[in-house]
Amino acid sequence: MTNSNIPQPEKILYTGKTHTTGGREGSSKSSDDNLNVKLTIPGSSRPGTNPEQLFAAGWSACFIGAMGKAAGKLNVKLPAETAVDAEVDLCFTDGEYSLQARLNISLPGLDTETAKALAAEAHNTCPYSKATKGNINVAINIL
Repeated sequence: MTNSNIPQPEKILYTGKTHTTGGREGSSKSSDDNLNVKLTIPGSSRPGTNPEQLFAAGWSACFIGAMGKAAGKLNVKLPAETAVDAEVDLCFTDGEYSLQARLNISLPGLDTETAKALAAEAHNTCPYSKATKGNINVAINIL
């Protein structure tokens, strides 16, 4: 299913491919075998990760990259110790599942206004942020 309202890409830069079996209590493996994880339901004592953790890891890594681009655009040096602690909640409301998220951003050595400007620009350009914009509640926090 495609959405005809969304412009088609000029160029595909990369395609991540995974094969997943067993749902939340299965496993997922990438086509290049760099990712090979057991999946467990959130809060389980069994070894493995869950989709919310994987989403949080991907989003936080992508967001740091977007802040790097924003820093170049705003003529600011991104601190080497830049970090994003992403929290993705699996929610249940009115009989339906959903997500919500918080991106807790650490930009040591930058003043609050500069940090907010970098985060705002990154949130406008990060593909994960674009994918979630208007779909889930997202809080951007500068630590």
